[in-house]
Amino acid sequence: MNAKITLSVVLAVSCVLLVAGLSISREESGQASFKPPSTWKYSAPLISPEKRDELPSRAQKDPTVVFFKGKWHVFMTVKLKGMSAIEYCSFETWGKAHNSKRTILKLTDSKYYCAPQVFFFTPHKKWYLIYQLGVKGKRKMQIAFSTTTDIADPKSWTKPGSVFRNDSEDTRKEGGLDYWMICDSKRAYLFITSLNGKMWRMSAKLEDFPHGFGDLVLALRADIFEASHTYKLSGTDKYLTVIEAQAGSRRYYKAYLADRLDGKWTEASDGRRKPFAGLPNIRPADGVAAWTDNISHGELIRKGYDQTLLVDPKNLRFIFQGALQKEKAGKNYGAIPWRIGMLTPVKSMDQ
Repeated sequence: MNAKITLSVVLAVSCVLLVAGLSISREESGQASFKPPSTWKYSAPLISPEKRDELPSRAQKDPTVVFFKGKWHVFMTVKLKGMSAIEYCSFETWGKAHNSKRTILKLTDSKYYCAPQVFFFTPHKKWYLIYQLGVKGKRKMQIAFSTTTDIADPKSWTKPGSVFRNDSEDTRKEGGLDYWMICDSKRAYLFITSLNGKMWRMSAKLEDFPHGFGDLVLALRADIFEASHTYKLSGTDKYLTVIEAQAGSRRYYKAYLADRLDGKWTEASDGRRKPFAGLPNIRPADGVAAWTDNISHGELIRKGYDQTLLVDPKNLRFIFQGALQKEKAGKNYGAIPWRIGMLTPVKSMDQ
């Protein structure tokens, strides 16, 4: 009887140690599950529409940002009278963002080129801007790119090239917008949202980038809207997609995880009740007046600046466009005075 009890105890202890060992192993190898911040605090507006004699801006939107050689480099949509364009600024600290010099990129004669993404593509030793470009007489927006070897020179960007060399290659369905690129060690992936609860995926061999994209696949169907941005979580084998959704007309963000860029996406936030970032879990930082109840088209600050789009899950910051619902009331989308701010997780002691 004592022998049986001893054997049972040994087996039980062994099981506990095995489970603990697996847990430790997962933790050490970076496999611990990702949990979004429970609460965020938002800064005062960092970049607001600029009053100026020539081409005054009505809104600052769709920020994409990298830190390179001691400066933040921000590319964003600027809403002008009868025009949407890409505007650039750079600065050493975010406190200097609004007053930094702004330059509208003279990429094209089109009145519509916006929603940029910037990254350094290491194989080509070039910076890439991916953006949407309106083409006269065509319903679909072109997935365009421009390149430079000097991110700090806004005049150095090339004229738009098309990701798809001809119309037959462009197999997008149902229209698409807010294009997003990310690469692993072998392939480049293009993600597209279509405003109807769908996120699409295409991919190409890394050596064919920025062309060669094919095999349109429905990557995710959910209560989502636009502006999907996908990142690699540093120290893990997980990928994170944050994607904009709507509760009525109020914008917020959801989050999804996958083991591979061509894998299945699983929701990491709890929808409207407890989103990745939205009205239920944001508050102004100390001393900041409330200026937004919308969290719209935003970008996580990256750990690096290359095509792998690494973010540190332990140091999340989210640059977003915001506005109050009352500022949106009765206005068409182009007249909403969007401003750019930053979300920072609230530590438990601050809540």
